[in-house]
Amino acid sequence: MAELSRRRLLGAGALVAGTAGAAAVVGPRLVSDPATGEAAVEPFYGPHQGGVATVPQRYATLLAFDLRPEHRTVAGLRSIMKLWTADAARLTQGLPALADTEPELATSPARLTVTVGYGPTLFDALRLTRAQPATLRELPAFSVDRLEPRWGGGHLVVQLCADSPLPVSHAVRVLTKNVRSMATVRWIQRGFREPIRTEDPAGSMRNLMGQVDGTVNLAGSQFDQFVWDHGEDQDWFAGGTILIVRRIRAEMDTWDQLGRDTKELVVGRTLGSGAPLTGHQESDEPDFDAHVGGIPVIPPNSHIALARHHKDSEQFLRRPYNYDDPPPAGQISDSGLLFLAFQRDPAAQFVPVQQRISDGDALNEWVTPVGSASFAVLPGVREGEYLGQRLLDAVDRATNGDNG
Repeated sequence: MAELSRRRLLGAGALVAGTAGAAAVVGPRLVSDPATGEAAVEPFYGPHQGGVATVPQRYATLLAFDLRPEHRTVAGLRSIMKLWTADAARLTQGLPALADTEPELATSPARLTVTVGYGPTLFDALRLTRAQPATLRELPAFSVDRLEPRWGGGHLVVQLCADSPLPVSHAVRVLTKNVRSMATVRWIQRGFREPIRTEDPAGSMRNLMGQVDGTVNLAGSQFDQFVWDHGEDQDWFAGGTILIVRRIRAEMDTWDQLGRDTKELVVGRTLGSGAPLTGHQESDEPDFDAHVGGIPVIPPNSHIALARHHKDSEQFLRRPYNYDDPPPAGQISDSGLLFLAFQRDPAAQFVPVQQRISDGDALNEWVTPVGSASFAVLPGVREGEYLGQRLLDAVDRATNGDNG
Protein backbone atom coordinates (compact mmCIF):
# COMPACT_ATOMS: atom_id res chain seq x y z
CA MET A 1 0.00 0.00 0.00
CA ALA A 2 2.86 2.39 0.79
CA GLU A 3 4.31 1.89 -2.69
CA LEU A 4 0.94 2.49 -4.35
CA SER A 5 0.50 5.66 -2.33
CA ARG A 6 3.93 6.92 -3.38
CA ARG A 7 3.27 6.19 -7.02
CA ARG A 8 -0.06 8.00 -6.86
CA LEU A 9 1.70 10.97 -5.27
CA LEU A 10 4.27 11.12 -8.06
CA GLY A 11 1.77 10.44 -10.80
CA ALA A 12 -0.69 13.00 -9.52
CA GLY A 13 1.91 15.75 -9.36
CA ALA A 14 1.65 16.06 -5.59
CA LEU A 15 5.41 16.14 -5.04
CA VAL A 16 5.44 19.68 -3.66
CA ALA A 17 2.67 19.05 -1.19
CA GLY A 18 4.30 15.81 -0.04
CA THR A 19 7.62 17.56 0.42
CA ALA A 20 6.20 20.34 2.56
CA GLY A 21 4.29 17.93 4.75
CA ALA A 22 7.22 15.59 5.32
CA ALA A 23 9.65 18.41 6.09
CA ALA A 24 7.28 19.82 8.68
CA VAL A 25 7.28 16.52 10.57
CA VAL A 26 11.01 16.36 11.28
CA GLY A 27 12.01 20.01 11.46
CA PRO A 28 15.11 21.61 9.94
CA ARG A 29 17.72 19.39 8.35
CA LEU A 30 21.32 19.16 9.55
CA VAL A 31 23.62 20.98 7.10
CA SER A 32 26.94 20.66 8.92
CA ASP A 33 28.83 18.32 11.19
CA PRO A 34 28.76 19.88 14.67
CA ALA A 35 32.15 18.33 15.49
CA THR A 36 34.03 19.73 12.49
CA GLY A 37 31.76 22.41 11.05
CA GLU A 38 32.22 20.82 7.61
CA ALA A 39 29.32 20.47 5.21
CA ALA A 40 27.43 17.22 5.78
CA VAL A 41 25.33 17.49 2.62
CA GLU A 42 26.53 16.57 -0.87
CA PRO A 43 24.70 18.08 -3.86
CA PHE A 44 22.31 15.80 -5.71
CA TYR A 45 21.67 17.77 -8.92
CA GLY A 46 24.40 18.45 -11.45
CA PRO A 47 26.03 17.18 -14.66
CA HIS A 48 27.36 14.08 -12.86
CA GLN A 49 25.96 11.87 -10.13
CA GLY A 50 27.52 12.10 -6.70
CA GLY A 51 29.56 9.22 -5.32
CA VAL A 52 32.21 9.27 -8.06
CA ALA A 53 34.25 12.47 -7.83
CA THR A 54 32.93 12.95 -4.28
CA VAL A 55 35.56 12.74 -1.54
CA PRO A 56 35.17 9.09 -0.48
CA GLN A 57 32.86 8.61 2.47
CA ARG A 58 33.59 6.10 5.20
CA TYR A 59 30.77 3.62 4.53
CA ALA A 60 29.39 2.15 1.34
CA THR A 61 26.69 -0.32 0.37
CA LEU A 62 26.19 -1.51 -3.19
CA LEU A 63 22.97 -3.23 -4.23
CA ALA A 64 22.32 -4.93 -7.54
CA PHE A 65 18.72 -5.44 -8.69
CA ASP A 66 17.01 -7.45 -11.41
CA LEU A 67 13.71 -6.30 -12.84
CA ARG A 68 10.88 -8.76 -12.35
CA PRO A 69 9.85 -10.35 -15.69
CA GLU A 70 6.54 -8.49 -15.85
CA HIS A 71 8.33 -5.14 -15.35
CA ARG A 72 11.10 -5.59 -17.92
CA THR A 73 9.76 -2.72 -19.99
CA VAL A 74 10.66 0.90 -20.56
CA ALA A 75 7.62 1.87 -18.50
CA GLY A 76 8.74 -0.34 -15.61
CA LEU A 77 12.24 1.10 -15.65
CA ARG A 78 10.87 4.64 -15.79
CA SER A 79 8.73 4.01 -12.72
CA ILE A 80 11.76 2.84 -10.74
CA MET A 81 13.88 5.76 -11.91
CA LYS A 82 11.25 8.29 -10.87
CA LEU A 83 10.88 6.72 -7.45
CA TRP A 84 14.62 6.52 -6.84
CA THR A 85 15.26 10.06 -8.10
CA ALA A 86 12.58 11.53 -5.86
CA ASP A 87 13.89 9.64 -2.85
CA ALA A 88 17.58 10.30 -3.52
CA ALA A 89 17.02 14.02 -4.09
CA ARG A 90 15.52 14.24 -0.61
CA LEU A 91 17.58 11.75 1.40
CA THR A 92 20.89 13.23 0.27
CA GLN A 93 19.73 16.64 1.52
CA GLY A 94 18.64 15.47 4.96
CA LEU A 95 14.94 15.28 4.13
CA PRO A 96 12.74 12.19 4.48
CA ALA A 97 11.67 10.30 1.39
CA LEU A 98 8.06 10.51 0.27
CA ALA A 99 5.96 8.31 2.55
CA ASP A 100 9.07 7.71 4.69
CA THR A 101 8.00 5.53 7.62
CA GLU A 102 11.10 6.53 9.66
CA PRO A 103 11.55 10.22 8.77
CA GLU A 104 13.74 10.92 11.81
CA LEU A 105 16.49 8.74 10.32
CA ALA A 106 16.87 11.10 7.37
CA THR A 107 17.82 14.27 9.22
CA SER A 108 21.60 13.68 9.36
CA PRO A 109 22.70 12.60 5.87
CA ALA A 110 26.45 12.63 6.69
CA ARG A 111 27.35 13.37 3.05
CA LEU A 112 25.08 10.63 1.72
CA THR A 113 25.29 10.04 -2.02
CA VAL A 114 23.09 7.81 -4.18
CA THR A 115 24.63 6.60 -7.45
CA VAL A 116 22.61 4.58 -9.99
CA GLY A 117 23.85 2.52 -12.92
CA TYR A 118 22.64 0.08 -15.60
CA GLY A 119 24.17 -3.33 -16.30
CA PRO A 120 24.66 -4.81 -19.79
CA THR A 121 21.87 -7.32 -19.20
CA LEU A 122 19.35 -4.51 -18.69
CA PHE A 123 19.81 -3.35 -22.27
CA ASP A 124 19.34 -6.94 -23.44
CA ALA A 125 16.24 -7.47 -21.29
CA LEU A 126 14.58 -4.27 -22.55
CA ARG A 127 15.78 -4.75 -26.16
CA LEU A 128 17.70 -1.48 -26.02
CA THR A 129 21.05 -2.77 -27.24
CA ARG A 130 21.25 0.01 -29.85
CA ALA A 131 21.31 2.51 -26.98
CA GLN A 132 23.92 0.61 -24.94
CA PRO A 133 27.23 2.46 -24.58
CA ALA A 134 29.94 0.66 -26.54
CA THR A 135 32.18 0.86 -23.48
CA LEU A 136 29.73 -1.12 -21.33
CA ARG A 137 30.55 -4.79 -21.52
CA GLU A 138 31.43 -7.62 -19.17
CA LEU A 139 35.11 -8.00 -18.42
CA PRO A 140 37.06 -10.80 -20.11
CA ALA A 141 38.00 -13.83 -18.05
CA PHE A 142 41.25 -13.56 -16.10
CA SER A 143 43.24 -16.58 -14.96
CA VAL A 144 43.21 -15.45 -11.31
CA ASP A 145 39.43 -15.17 -11.19
CA ARG A 146 37.42 -17.57 -9.07
CA LEU A 147 34.15 -15.78 -9.64
CA GLU A 148 31.03 -16.75 -7.72
CA PRO A 149 27.70 -16.04 -9.49
CA ARG A 150 26.25 -14.55 -6.30
CA TRP A 151 28.63 -11.57 -6.63
CA GLY A 152 28.10 -10.74 -10.30
CA GLY A 153 25.60 -9.34 -12.77
CA GLY A 154 22.53 -7.23 -12.20
CA HIS A 155 20.18 -5.09 -14.30
CA LEU A 156 20.63 -2.12 -11.96
CA VAL A 157 23.11 -1.03 -9.33
CA VAL A 158 22.77 1.52 -6.54
CA GLN A 159 25.85 2.71 -4.67
CA LEU A 160 25.09 4.35 -1.32
CA CYS A 161 27.89 6.12 0.55
CA ALA A 162 28.00 8.27 3.69
CA ASP A 163 30.23 9.08 6.64
CA SER A 164 27.82 7.29 9.00
CA PRO A 165 26.28 3.83 8.62
CA LEU A 166 22.85 5.10 9.72
CA PRO A 167 21.89 7.12 6.59
CA VAL A 168 23.28 4.34 4.40
CA SER A 169 21.17 1.72 6.16
CA HIS A 170 18.08 3.93 6.00
CA ALA A 171 18.59 4.64 2.29
CA VAL A 172 19.00 0.91 1.59
CA ARG A 173 15.68 0.26 3.29
CA VAL A 174 13.84 3.09 1.54
CA LEU A 175 15.14 2.43 -1.98
CA THR A 176 14.60 -1.31 -1.72
CA LYS A 177 11.14 -1.53 -0.19
CA ASN A 178 9.62 1.00 -2.58
CA VAL A 179 10.47 -1.03 -5.71
CA ARG A 180 10.06 -4.55 -4.32
CA SER A 181 7.03 -5.25 -6.54
CA MET A 182 9.06 -4.31 -9.64
CA ALA A 183 12.59 -5.56 -8.87
CA THR A 184 14.40 -8.12 -6.73
CA VAL A 185 17.73 -7.72 -4.96
CA ARG A 186 20.42 -9.77 -6.66
CA TRP A 187 23.28 -9.02 -4.26
CA ILE A 188 24.33 -6.63 -1.50
CA GLN A 189 27.93 -5.73 -0.70
CA ARG A 190 28.94 -3.51 2.20
CA GLY A 191 32.27 -1.79 2.80
CA PHE A 192 34.11 0.68 4.99
CA ARG A 193 37.23 2.78 4.82
CA GLU A 194 39.14 5.34 6.81
CA PRO A 195 41.78 7.71 5.42
CA ILE A 196 45.23 7.20 6.89
CA ARG A 197 45.52 10.99 7.30
CA THR A 198 42.60 12.82 8.85
CA GLU A 199 43.71 16.05 7.18
CA ASP A 200 43.36 14.41 3.76
CA PRO A 201 40.04 12.51 3.61
CA ALA A 202 40.42 12.17 -0.16
CA GLY A 203 43.73 10.36 0.26
CA SER A 204 44.65 6.72 0.64
CA MET A 205 43.31 4.28 3.19
CA ARG A 206 44.66 1.10 4.77
CA ASN A 207 43.24 -2.22 3.65
CA LEU A 208 42.76 -5.26 5.90
CA MET A 209 46.07 -6.76 4.75
CA GLY A 210 47.77 -3.77 6.36
CA GLN A 211 48.71 -2.06 3.09
CA VAL A 212 48.27 1.59 2.26
CA ASP A 213 45.74 1.49 -0.58
CA GLY A 214 44.92 4.10 -3.23
CA THR A 215 48.15 6.12 -3.33
CA VAL A 216 48.10 6.86 -7.06
CA ASN A 217 44.72 8.25 -8.11
CA LEU A 218 43.02 10.79 -10.34
CA ALA A 219 42.24 14.38 -9.40
CA GLY A 220 40.98 17.63 -10.89
CA SER A 221 40.92 17.90 -14.67
CA GLN A 222 41.89 14.23 -15.03
CA PHE A 223 38.24 13.32 -14.45
CA ASP A 224 37.25 14.84 -17.78
CA GLN A 225 40.01 12.93 -19.52
CA PHE A 226 39.71 9.54 -17.88
CA VAL A 227 36.36 9.23 -16.05
CA TRP A 228 33.44 11.12 -17.63
CA ASP A 229 31.95 9.97 -20.92
CA HIS A 230 31.68 12.73 -23.52
CA GLY A 231 28.71 11.32 -25.42
CA GLU A 232 30.49 10.54 -28.68
CA ASP A 233 28.95 7.06 -28.89
CA GLN A 234 25.61 7.68 -27.13
CA ASP A 235 24.41 11.26 -26.67
CA TRP A 236 22.30 10.35 -23.65
CA PHE A 237 25.35 9.00 -21.79
CA ALA A 238 27.36 12.26 -21.77
CA GLY A 239 28.38 12.90 -18.16
CA GLY A 240 28.15 9.24 -17.19
CA THR A 241 30.94 6.76 -16.51
CA ILE A 242 31.60 3.02 -16.38
CA LEU A 243 31.85 1.33 -12.99
CA ILE A 244 33.72 -1.93 -12.49
CA VAL A 245 32.98 -3.73 -9.22
CA ARG A 246 35.53 -6.35 -8.20
CA ARG A 247 35.15 -8.30 -4.96
CA ILE A 248 38.65 -9.43 -3.98
CA ARG A 249 38.92 -11.86 -1.10
CA ALA A 250 42.06 -11.59 1.05
CA GLU A 251 43.57 -14.94 2.02
CA MET A 252 44.39 -13.66 5.49
CA ASP A 253 45.31 -17.00 7.08
CA THR A 254 48.27 -17.54 4.75
CA TRP A 255 49.11 -13.82 4.46
CA ASP A 256 49.56 -13.69 8.24
CA GLN A 257 52.25 -16.36 7.98
CA LEU A 258 54.56 -14.06 5.99
CA GLY A 259 57.22 -11.93 7.59
CA ARG A 260 57.01 -8.17 7.28
CA ASP A 261 59.95 -7.94 4.85
CA THR A 262 58.38 -10.52 2.54
CA LYS A 263 55.05 -8.69 2.57
CA GLU A 264 56.78 -5.46 1.58
CA LEU A 265 58.61 -7.15 -1.31
CA VAL A 266 55.34 -8.66 -2.55
CA VAL A 267 53.64 -5.24 -2.50
CA GLY A 268 56.65 -3.07 -3.40
CA ARG A 269 55.89 -0.57 -0.62
CA THR A 270 56.69 -0.33 3.06
CA LEU A 271 53.73 -1.30 5.19
CA GLY A 272 54.16 1.49 7.70
CA SER A 273 54.31 4.63 5.57
CA GLY A 274 53.22 3.25 2.22
CA ALA A 275 56.39 4.62 0.63
CA PRO A 276 57.81 2.70 -2.34
CA LEU A 277 60.82 0.57 -1.39
CA THR A 278 63.02 3.12 -3.15
CA GLY A 279 61.54 6.11 -1.29
CA HIS A 280 60.75 7.58 2.10
CA GLN A 281 57.20 8.98 1.76
CA GLU A 282 54.02 7.56 0.30
CA SER A 283 53.97 10.19 -2.46
CA ASP A 284 57.53 9.44 -3.64
CA GLU A 285 57.78 8.17 -7.20
CA PRO A 286 59.00 4.55 -7.27
CA ASP A 287 62.33 3.93 -9.00
CA PHE A 288 61.88 0.66 -10.84
CA ASP A 289 65.44 0.85 -12.22
CA ALA A 290 67.10 0.95 -8.79
CA HIS A 291 69.28 -2.11 -8.04
CA VAL A 292 71.35 -3.30 -5.12
CA GLY A 293 73.97 -5.92 -5.94
CA GLY A 294 72.30 -6.43 -9.32
CA ILE A 295 68.92 -7.19 -7.71
CA PRO A 296 65.96 -4.79 -8.28
CA VAL A 297 64.97 -2.96 -5.10
CA ILE A 298 61.33 -3.16 -6.23
CA PRO A 299 60.69 -6.65 -7.64
CA PRO A 300 59.34 -6.51 -11.21
CA ASN A 301 56.49 -8.84 -10.21
CA SER A 302 55.51 -6.78 -7.15
CA HIS A 303 51.99 -5.42 -7.00
CA ILE A 304 53.11 -1.80 -7.36
CA ALA A 305 55.11 -2.62 -10.51
CA LEU A 306 52.18 -4.27 -12.29
CA ALA A 307 49.17 -2.34 -10.94
CA ARG A 308 50.69 1.03 -11.80
CA HIS A 309 49.69 2.41 -15.23
CA HIS A 310 52.37 1.82 -17.87
CA LYS A 311 50.96 4.53 -20.12
CA ASP A 312 48.64 7.47 -19.55
CA SER A 313 45.65 5.79 -21.20
CA GLU A 314 45.60 3.12 -18.45
CA GLN A 315 44.64 5.54 -15.67
CA PHE A 316 41.28 5.23 -13.91
CA LEU A 317 39.66 6.30 -10.63
CA ARG A 318 40.10 3.89 -7.72
CA ARG A 319 37.49 4.12 -4.95
CA PRO A 320 38.08 1.01 -2.80
CA TYR A 321 36.35 -0.13 0.38
CA ASN A 322 37.23 -2.89 2.83
CA TYR A 323 34.72 -5.62 3.58
CA ASP A 324 34.60 -7.98 6.55
CA ASP A 325 31.58 -10.27 6.43
CA PRO A 326 30.49 -13.22 8.58
CA PRO A 327 32.47 -16.22 7.29
CA PRO A 328 30.91 -19.36 5.84
CA ALA A 329 30.95 -22.50 7.94
CA GLY A 330 34.47 -23.83 8.37
CA GLN A 331 36.13 -20.57 7.39
CA ILE A 332 37.79 -18.27 9.90
CA SER A 333 37.22 -15.02 8.03
CA ASP A 334 35.64 -13.56 4.91
CA SER A 335 37.32 -10.24 4.33
CA GLY A 336 38.93 -8.32 1.52
CA LEU A 337 38.45 -5.39 -0.79
CA LEU A 338 35.51 -4.02 -2.74
CA PHE A 339 37.53 -2.55 -5.58
CA LEU A 340 35.45 0.10 -7.35
CA ALA A 341 36.96 1.50 -10.54
CA PHE A 342 35.41 4.33 -12.58
CA GLN A 343 36.54 5.11 -16.13
CA ARG A 344 35.44 6.07 -19.62
CA ASP A 345 36.51 2.82 -21.27
CA PRO A 346 37.48 -0.27 -19.25
CA ALA A 347 38.87 -2.04 -22.34
CA ALA A 348 41.53 0.64 -22.70
CA GLN A 349 42.02 1.58 -19.05
CA PHE A 350 41.19 -1.22 -16.61
CA VAL A 351 41.67 -4.40 -18.62
CA PRO A 352 45.37 -3.92 -19.55
CA VAL A 353 46.26 -3.31 -15.90
CA GLN A 354 44.20 -6.25 -14.67
CA GLN A 355 45.72 -8.50 -17.33
CA ARG A 356 49.23 -7.70 -16.11
CA ILE A 357 48.17 -8.38 -12.54
CA SER A 358 46.54 -11.65 -13.54
CA ASP A 359 49.57 -12.78 -15.50
CA GLY A 360 52.24 -12.26 -12.89
CA ASP A 361 51.46 -10.31 -9.71
CA ALA A 362 53.27 -11.78 -6.70
CA LEU A 363 50.26 -10.78 -4.58
CA ASN A 364 48.00 -13.22 -6.46
CA GLU A 365 48.85 -16.01 -4.02
CA TRP A 366 47.12 -14.07 -1.25
CA VAL A 367 44.17 -12.42 -3.00
CA THR A 368 41.33 -13.99 -4.98
CA PRO A 369 38.79 -12.13 -7.16
CA VAL A 370 35.45 -13.75 -6.36
CA GLY A 371 33.04 -11.19 -7.84
CA SER A 372 32.90 -8.96 -10.89
CA ALA A 373 30.27 -6.73 -12.48
CA SER A 374 30.10 -3.80 -14.91
CA PHE A 375 27.63 -0.91 -14.94
CA ALA A 376 27.00 2.29 -16.87
CA VAL A 377 26.68 4.97 -14.17
CA LEU A 378 24.03 7.40 -15.42
CA PRO A 379 24.73 11.09 -16.03
CA GLY A 380 23.53 13.53 -13.41
CA VAL A 381 20.19 15.31 -13.59
CA ARG A 382 18.81 18.82 -13.25
CA GLU A 383 16.00 19.66 -10.87
CA GLY A 384 12.71 18.47 -12.35
CA GLU A 385 14.34 15.58 -14.25
CA TYR A 386 14.71 11.94 -13.25
CA LEU A 387 17.71 9.66 -13.59
CA GLY A 388 17.94 8.02 -16.99
CA GLN A 389 15.40 10.41 -18.52
CA ARG A 390 17.56 11.29 -21.52
CA LEU A 391 17.76 7.63 -22.51
CA LEU A 392 14.11 6.83 -21.95
CA ASP A 393 12.92 10.01 -23.71
CA ALA A 394 15.08 9.06 -26.70
CA VAL A 395 13.54 5.57 -26.69
CA ASP A 396 10.07 7.11 -26.67
CA ARG A 397 10.93 9.40 -29.60
CA ALA A 398 12.33 6.51 -31.59
CA THR A 399 9.29 4.34 -30.83
CA ASN A 400 6.83 7.09 -31.79
CA GLY A 401 8.78 7.73 -34.94
CA ASP A 402 8.70 4.04 -35.87
CA ASN A 403 4.98 3.93 -35.23
CA GLY A 404 4.48 6.99 -37.37
